[in-house]
Amino acid sequence: MPVSPEAPIVPTRRLTLISLSTGARHLAESDPDLAAIVERLGDPPMWGRNPGFPTLIQIILEQQVSPAAARTVYRRLTRELGEVTPEAVHAMQEHGLRAFGLTRQKSRYCYGLATRVLDGSLDLTSVSRGPDALGRKILLEIPGLGPWSVDIYYLMALRRPDVWPRGDLALASAIQDVKALEVLPTKDEQQAMACRWAPWRSVAARILWAHYLSARGLYRPVPAKRGLERSTSALDSGLPPLVKTSRD
Repeated sequence: MPVSPEAPIVPTRRLTLISLSTGARHLAESDPDLAAIVERLGDPPMWGRNPGFPTLIQIILEQQVSPAAARTVYRRLTRELGEVTPEAVHAMQEHGLRAFGLTRQKSRYCYGLATRVLDGSLDLTSVSRGPDALGRKILLEIPGLGPWSVDIYYLMALRRPDVWPRGDLALASAIQDVKALEVLPTKDEQQAMACRWAPWRSVAARILWAHYLSARGLYRPVPAKRGLERSTSALDSGLPPLVKTSRD
């Protein structure tokens, strides 16, 4: 009797430490370059954040700047506001946000995001619980949240297992390195390569971010503790090196 081929493993909707390890193992079996990274560094960190308004504000702040610069601005906000809520951000108005170092454009984006949450036109709980295609469409309609920002939110905060953040230069640099390319891959080239890593593209991104940090002496994995689904790098930013990403 012929043996039936083994059924492919379908990731759960939300990435966990167990499914992260499973995805890393499957990627290592199918891609020798990723296998070499996993062999050297182990499973990648989870790099998770809590879903919701504060994380979207952080993602907006991290567009086009270094993680250190974004953290500095966010800390100023938290020191002044105590908690980054829609009510607090809205009360500051755009001019008040600019006083903390936000650009005119980012002040407008953050104020607009707060307005939408407060007037009920944006329900982030529904976004997280509803169909991903619909949630992404809703977020992409918000000024300041382009494809990269929405990808990062779904990858990091909602922890979807099969998201590739388009236009991330740290990932482009890592791919150029591990694939021995002469030049940085374009967005389309990255997308084509990432398709080979489905349905574990979020795990592949984490593996490559870990490589990017390790190559710069910035990677320090922290062993996961029981019940704790998070590891960090030496940057300890809650996010990997989202440096100078392309404009949304």
